Amino acid sequence: MVERSHSLTQEEVVAELDTDEEGLSTEEAQRRLERHGENEFTAHSGRSPLKIFVAQFDSVLIWVLVAAAVLSLVAGHTVDTALIAIIVVANGIFGFVQDYRAERSLESLRELTAPTAEVRRNGETVETDATELVPGDVVELSSGDVVPADGRLLEETELEVEEASLTGESLPVNKDPEPVAPDTPLAERDSMVYKGTNVTRGHGVAVVSATGSKTEMGAIADQLAATEETDTPLQRELDDLGRTLGLGVIALSALVVPLLWFRGTPLVETGLTAVSLAVAAVPEGLPAVVTLTLALGVRQMADENTLVRRLPAVEALGSVDVICTDKTGTLTEGRMTASRVWVDDTIADLGDVEEPKASDRTESGPTDRVHRLLEAGALCNDATVEEGEPTEQALVQAADSCGINVESLRAENPRTDEIPFSSERKWMGTIHGDRGYVKGAPEVVLSMASRILTDDGPVELTEERAARVEERTGEFADDALRVLAVAYADNPDDLESDLVFVGLVGMIDPPRDEVADAIEATRRAGIDVKMVTGDNVRTAAAIAGSLGMGQEVLEGRDVEGLSDEELRDRVESVDVFARTSPEHKVRILQALQGNGHVVAMTGDGVNDAPALKNADIGVAMGERGTDVARQASDVVLLDDNYATIERAIERGRAIFDNIWKFVAYLLSANVAEVAIVFLASLFGYLILPAVQLLWINLLTDGLPALALGADPESGDVMERTPRDPDRGIVDRGMLGLIGGTGLVTTVVMLGLMFFSLAGAASVTPYALTMVFTGFVVLEFEKLYVIRWLRETPTFSNPWLAGAVLVSLAAQLAVLYTPLNRYFGTIPLGTADWAILGGIMLVCLPAYLAVAGAVRRFEA
Repeated sequence: MVERSHSLTQEEVVAELDTDEEGLSTEEAQRRLERHGENEFTAHSGRSPLKIFVAQFDSVLIWVLVAAAVLSLVAGHTVDTALIAIIVVANGIFGFVQDYRAERSLESLRELTAPTAEVRRNGETVETDATELVPGDVVELSSGDVVPADGRLLEETELEVEEASLTGESLPVNKDPEPVAPDTPLAERDSMVYKGTNVTRGHGVAVVSATGSKTEMGAIADQLAATEETDTPLQRELDDLGRTLGLGVIALSALVVPLLWFRGTPLVETGLTAVSLAVAAVPEGLPAVVTLTLALGVRQMADENTLVRRLPAVEALGSVDVICTDKTGTLTEGRMTASRVWVDDTIADLGDVEEPKASDRTESGPTDRVHRLLEAGALCNDATVEEGEPTEQALVQAADSCGINVESLRAENPRTDEIPFSSERKWMGTIHGDRGYVKGAPEVVLSMASRILTDDGPVELTEERAARVEERTGEFADDALRVLAVAYADNPDDLESDLVFVGLVGMIDPPRDEVADAIEATRRAGIDVKMVTGDNVRTAAAIAGSLGMGQEVLEGRDVEGLSDEELRDRVESVDVFARTSPEHKVRILQALQGNGHVVAMTGDGVNDAPALKNADIGVAMGERGTDVARQASDVVLLDDNYATIERAIERGRAIFDNIWKFVAYLLSANVAEVAIVFLASLFGYLILPAVQLLWINLLTDGLPALALGADPESGDVMERTPRDPDRGIVDRGMLGLIGGTGLVTTVVMLGLMFFSLAGAASVTPYALTMVFTGFVVLEFEKLYVIRWLRETPTFSNPWLAGAVLVSLAAQLAVLYTPLNRYFGTIPLGTADWAILGGIMLVCLPAYLAVAGAVRRFEA
């Protein structure tokens, strides 16, 4: 590999690589292959299905559950053990199904390599496997080829290479063998070709300067391989919650077991109480319910053109406060469009140009001259509406959209000769009988013209008129338009002089229609939007301005000159980062993350993959995106529509609201369970044994909690600021709700216990049944109070009503069927249900008072 090949002359690079333009011998190529290795990326082992499944259990909360299951088994409660095991395994299966198609970024990168290459060996051009290329090989490139390795151009003929997937440059790059400055950005190294990019036009010869992992693509592969998976805020919070609950169980057991032992409680009963406390403290269904709710969100988002590759990304979308978006194909349409033309003293938006009438086919007005301009551009052209070089295709599409039948036009004016475009000439010419047409760089075409087409027909191209052409060219360029000039010749034998200048065509990769509104909506939601692109400063700033974004710009070379601390200061105010490399994008992301932001990165190219993988949320484009970008991402937009991001964030916020509701619901139940079991044990009663606690948790953690995932979003979900990831899901509002409702439930249930015992020395089946059933019905009542707290309409979720009814039916089954012998319950009479109904009436206003206080506190 030769460092800075782009800045060396052809002769210097050939000498450094110890080769010549005839290429290497077969023997020398074999020796170098043994030394440098094959021209492919190092294979990094992916996760096997077994590893993916085992990873589902890498959670503190899961391990707490496993410990509870072991305690239950030791105490001889096999039913309890079986229930916990079923919950843990079910959670693992749900996660495995979603994560099975895990990261395959490196395989996708390898698929990008060209399968074969035209290489000079022993002085002859032969076809060989691209993996066998070595530094010093001389390869030949033609239109349609995938560049097989990084190489320094030795010669070219009209060579253009599409490098958007690597650099973000929206247009194919005209290549030139002349060396460029050592510090030239990657996107401007016209003397180089890069592995995995596509030749769109012309021919070239290049000497291979780097292969395999030493190529620019290889550097991206190494970055992806070195990137570690990052947990989402919810994953971190659930792990923290698991640790807290685990420590709580240990502390409770350390307190209760010695206390009961010294009071003379039998060892078996002491152990059962410890197991009950452990079961009461752990929300067994929380991992499964979170997984299922996220999976439900995934299905809903798929219907909205958003494919989620990692379940936790659904919730994390709701925490995003910065979106770093690529430009080409993400904010823009990803295709060149002729948007504006100029004919002598008249500027026209092509969207306003009408189809000419047959009676108007004269040279008497600007509209007709615009059509003359478009006809000339369509004739001096090798593209069609469907395919071709992007700039030429844009001209054909413009003519077609303005009512010109290009196919008929070409049939009526058959081409008899042509002068192809070259980077030296900077123009292309075609001859159609007695008329010739030219298109090319404005300054070149202008220098070849002696007349200009006006309302009065061709007139002399004076210095004043030429100055106006130059002025308009500059104005178009300032608006980030790529400008072409069009002219014709009445003497087709000489296209280099005496041309009639027709006008200018300005082309751009236009912004998507819906993007401006989407950016405004995300900003209202408190989300900052930054453009990070490999395109040039002028184009990036112009697109940003047209979309209503800020226009403070920082170039990639400036990013390189900043320390990490300086960059963290700058990223807050900069709106557009231009001419960025993959390394720059990752640094920008890390600077934002270092400032405490939750960052989403959107993109579609290979060059975006490292940033997509490093971001908190990587969002790839499904239609235009490369396999590498899609596999490195967390979310894929199936319609490539930036506006879909807005809906995805809205969905993510709504899902977090629902997760907040059922976490509050589950934890408030567990706190009350622990308090009741603990306080009752101090009086010598083992109320709510482990099997009943598991059943309560199964009912509350099961269908009703899952149905909360289908709750509709509140109307203001996109008017709020993003959730602070440092705040935690168990915030002060939730703690107040848990403590307040838990206190109400504990006091009422202990009162019910003593009432049901009626002075008995030990717990009776009747008391067990009353407290057991009373707890269940209060939990369902509290569920609707929690929804009210989050401003969810009471009857807006029919799935929840159905889940509550099914759960109540299940509770009745353990009272009135033979199942009651496994739960230690007995059937209740009408009077008993009247008592429970009265308790519900007493608790409802108390729950509402707690919720109202929490709402006022959070306001």
